[in-house]
Amino acid sequence: MISNYYFINFIRFALLILVQVLVFNRLNFFGFINPMVYILFLYWYPIKENRALLIGLSFLLGLSIDFFSDTMALHAASTITIAYLRPTIMRFVFGVNYEFQSFRLGNSTRVQQITFLTLLILVHHTFFFTLEIFSLGNILLIVKKIVANGLATIVLCLLFGSLFSVRKE
Repeated sequence: MISNYYFINFIRFALLILVQVLVFNRLNFFGFINPMVYILFLYWYPIKENRALLIGLSFLLGLSIDFFSDTMALHAASTITIAYLRPTIMRFVFGVNYEFQSFRLGNSTRVQQITFLTLLILVHHTFFFTLEIFSLGNILLIVKKIVANGLATIVLCLLFGSLFSVRKE
């Protein structure tokens, strides 16, 4: 059971990197919209798993995307940021339920799941595009990229999530 659990997480990790690098990095809607679906790994990562492992895997995930995208560790810095802030975001979204040992993401409401995913994406994109542009003189460009890329990423992540979710009936 435990080896199956690690195998599934490894497959998710590898497939999300491949899909991001081979498909979504090549897409360029309206000249500046590139969805970042690899954030789903941090969304799907188990709740009560080792936090240091999560931060280490986030670094490897971001660095892998950076290696293929030639973005000079912007993805690595952004994924480490959301991995570090993930427990705080979860406490904000799920409240007291997050503290229980038996809490699972699948047991929460759909609104809570979408809010959690949206906040992860918002924090990631804010950090990523602020570092990419690195000028508050271009604040409107930063906001435009955060909103446009964020909406595209949320829509695609929700589609991927509904496509690959396991429903128990």
